[in-house]
Amino acid sequence: MSKDKISLKKYGNTWIASIVPEKKLDILEYELKCQDILDDAEIRYVGLLDEFGTLLAGGCKPGMTIRLTEEQLESVCKELASRVAKRKKFDAELGHVKYSASRREHVVIMSFPIHDKVMMLVAESNVNIDRLAFRVISKLGRQWGEFVGK
Repeated sequence: MSKDKISLKKYGNTWIASIVPEKKLDILEYELKCQDILDDAEIRYVGLLDEFGTLLAGGCKPGMTIRLTEEQLESVCKELASRVAKRKKFDAELGHVKYSASRREHVVIMSFPIHDKVMMLVAESNVNIDRLAFRVISKLGRQWGEFVGK
């Protein structure tokens, strides 16, 4: 069975269906991008997650802690992947999500949708979120004005 997706777009009063081929990501390429992103002094953790929150590439910066047990991290990854998927239902009305951020007392957690995957990042609590997002999007090989998930 094909994993292609059906896309519906409205043109006037007419809905047009088209088949969108599943986007395949090169996991090795994203492993290298994760390592490049980890070079940023303000980042503790970066990981490419699938739609179920399973880590596909990346991990924690050596010698750094993200304040979570392995089980807690797994839970956060699953929740984050679920939230990213749920946000897509408003894309037609509000536009595509470039990134989301949650500033907590001890860390900042950010997500960047990439096709049907998500890049999760844990950074220092005092980070400038927009500047960091700009740097991450640049390292992902995208432009700020371009939607990251296309």
